[in-house]
Amino acid sequence: MKRSDSSFIQFTQRIPADVLPQAAGLKLSIPLGNGEFHHLAISPAMKAIRLSLRTRDHSEGKVRHATVAAFLETVWQGRRASKPISLTNRQAHALAGELYRAWASETPNSRTIGITLKPGRQGRDRDDWVVEHGVFPDEEASGFHSMVAKLGALHANPVPSEMEPVVGPLVDRLLLARGIAAVEAGSRLLLLVAFVQALRDAFENRARNAEGDYSPDPKSQRFPEWVSPAEQSKLLPTSGLAAAVSLKGLVEDWWKEAQATGRKLSTYESYRNTMAGMVAYLGHDDAARLTPENVIGFKDHRLSSINPRTNKPISAKTVKDSDLASLKTIFAWAVSNRRMASNPAAGITIKLGKSKKLRSKGFTDDEAAKLLTAAHDYRKTDETPKTAAAKRWVPWLCAYTGARLGEMAQLRKQDLRQDGDNWVITITPDAGTVKTDEARDVVLHQHLVDEGFVQFVKDAAAGHLFLKVGEEGEVRGPLRGLKNRLAEFARVQVPDERVMPNHGWRHRFKTVARSAGIESRIVDAIQGHAPRTAGDDYGDVTVAAMALAMAKFPRVKLEG
Repeated sequence: MKRSDSSFIQFTQRIPADVLPQAAGLKLSIPLGNGEFHHLAISPAMKAIRLSLRTRDHSEGKVRHATVAAFLETVWQGRRASKPISLTNRQAHALAGELYRAWASETPNSRTIGITLKPGRQGRDRDDWVVEHGVFPDEEASGFHSMVAKLGALHANPVPSEMEPVVGPLVDRLLLARGIAAVEAGSRLLLLVAFVQALRDAFENRARNAEGDYSPDPKSQRFPEWVSPAEQSKLLPTSGLAAAVSLKGLVEDWWKEAQATGRKLSTYESYRNTMAGMVAYLGHDDAARLTPENVIGFKDHRLSSINPRTNKPISAKTVKDSDLASLKTIFAWAVSNRRMASNPAAGITIKLGKSKKLRSKGFTDDEAAKLLTAAHDYRKTDETPKTAAAKRWVPWLCAYTGARLGEMAQLRKQDLRQDGDNWVITITPDAGTVKTDEARDVVLHQHLVDEGFVQFVKDAAAGHLFLKVGEEGEVRGPLRGLKNRLAEFARVQVPDERVMPNHGWRHRFKTVARSAGIESRIVDAIQGHAPRTAGDDYGDVTVAAMALAMAKFPRVKLEG
């Protein structure tokens, strides 16, 4: 420690020889104390760190000298790490909390994290950290709201290449301050997502302040305290986490709780299948060994896999909305129930592009006529009587109710009744599975009655009309098989793969009803769609109202 000509005390330290090759290119924000930082980029030719401690007071100089030396030792230790380390989701958000606390208040203390941020500088100082290519929002609510919207969009579809220019340099700066030279790819993604979210929340709070709202910050307490990887490894054995956790077992334990809250069996089966695929991919069933990199690897594996039923690659939408969503839910439950330390699937997603729309999702008039004509003329071959009956009647039922295929395929004799002059079918979870878990009545169209459907039901045996249920009344397996056979039947008549067999009726029903001038609230009630507004949820759609609507619904003109 010595004084320069300017009488400021100077700091000088040789860069240790063992870290010299790894130090080149580092950008450091070296804390001096009292909120001051010295920004320094280490060049390949630099052999020592030299800087001003910005004080003339000898006592304060000693304190600052110790602060700088301690910081640099932390950095050097990080550079000596043999390989990138893995961080938990909790640790990522703990670091992001430092950013939030620095920028959430109306008088941001940027110096607490070594950020020099000046509005409108357009990034002229390469050590400045700036938002949106160097432009910090004005101290107006509109500017903050604009940044909240942009960062919110970035957080909703987290793409590393888009997040890196915004928060990547800040992530690096805070990691170095914690003595971490590099993190694994999965951990990097966790950090980027956490920092974008923290920055968005910080600007959201600044917007509240700008609008005169100084109520307690609702998000200030969400960030955990930082625990270093070394400390974390010491804490885990005594933290109450299970010593050995099975990935498949997590699904079963989650289901015990989810079942009690009304989650569907189909959801459990989907989650169970996804986890079984994950275990097969990993070659082990140990949750403690699972990393974000494993989840990313499984995602890539699924995207390159072939669906054995269609012989086509598994779609990105399926991987995102089914596989990744399943893993995130199970691991989030495991974290909250002290079964895992962090959620390794957090922040991992797929950015889906907008698919091309080459035709309507509903059947055309010609396709509807062809399919209903084929059903009208269908005669049993080597199939069971119930399957033959399904091919005869289910397409007609879907055409005139807009219902889901499974809802019609699981109808029972007791689900048909007469209400005055109208024939009514009840779609109910008692018969099998209904997406909304809510029963609803649907008035039969007169064309169905004229075709003889009511008489068919009267002549049928008690129970399911089209299904031979399994032991103990099990419906799901037989229903799945029947739906596949009905899909194959429809695909023969409508080979265009751009429209989904049978589900095309659901889209067509909405189109035809709209053209016929039927009130949308009644159409939604018939099809089992949720009310669009709170006002629509008031009152009931009666049988009489549905009968009037169905009288307007035009008949399909059959071929020939």
